Amino acid sequence: MSSLSLAVRDSATMLRRNLLHARRYPSMTLNLLLTPIMLLLLFVYVFGDVMSAGIGGGADRSAYLAYVVPGILLMTIGGTVVGTAVSVSNDMTEGIIARFRTMAIHRGSVLIGHVVGSVLQSILSVVLVGAVAVAVGFRSTDATVLEWLAAFGLLVLFAMALTWIAVGMGLISPNAEAASNNALPLILLPLLSSAFVPVDAMPGWFQPIAEYQPFTPAIETLRGLLLGSEIGDNGWIAIVWCLGLMVLGYFWATSLFKRDPK
Repeated sequence: MSSLSLAVRDSATMLRRNLLHARRYPSMTLNLLLTPIMLLLLFVYVFGDVMSAGIGGGADRSAYLAYVVPGILLMTIGGTVVGTAVSVSNDMTEGIIARFRTMAIHRGSVLIGHVVGSVLQSILSVVLVGAVAVAVGFRSTDATVLEWLAAFGLLVLFAMALTWIAVGMGLISPNAEAASNNALPLILLPLLSSAFVPVDAMPGWFQPIAEYQPFTPAIETLRGLLLGSEIGDNGWIAIVWCLGLMVLGYFWATSLFKRDPK
């Protein structure tokens, strides 16, 4: 077999291994999935009218639901990849990686299996949270088929970018608890973005924090695609953020993996 065929075969094996782990131990995935669902229900049914009025939309819970869903979907990805960091850390500390390195398998297949498995879990989690949003009244009737495809592509790209960062966080962590703490910013950053209120409605000193981070342009782009509204410069800014984080995470994770003696 060619080296490419071996790499594909070994990566598929590692992907199957990670998916089996996720199926056999679903508690972490379910716990991380409950957070965005609870936030969605909380902000829509408890704060929906007040938040909508506060951002100038009148006391309209359905309007605020349409506003908040894109941010919740991207927050779902941020929460899901925390589990990836924990999984990678477990692999590095429990000795299985040392065993893999004695076997005739492609070195990069271990990380590729984690990344592809995490992206698949992230998209599945987004679909489940999206189904809850639709059940409580979210509709995307103004979006075209092309905008739906672009929205899906953005979600996949964003999931890949955050996953590579999470893999690096897992590799530098001495244990699963540290990995979970290191990846916590991936859950907190959406709370500091335009997910729940527009940036211009925030205090002036806080607006740069919300504006100049990866979640805000991605949320604004996804919101524009799903609601059929203007995107402006947010589209290319979101893509630049995703590609930059992906490249950074890839080289960071692979360099750590190559030099780690465990």
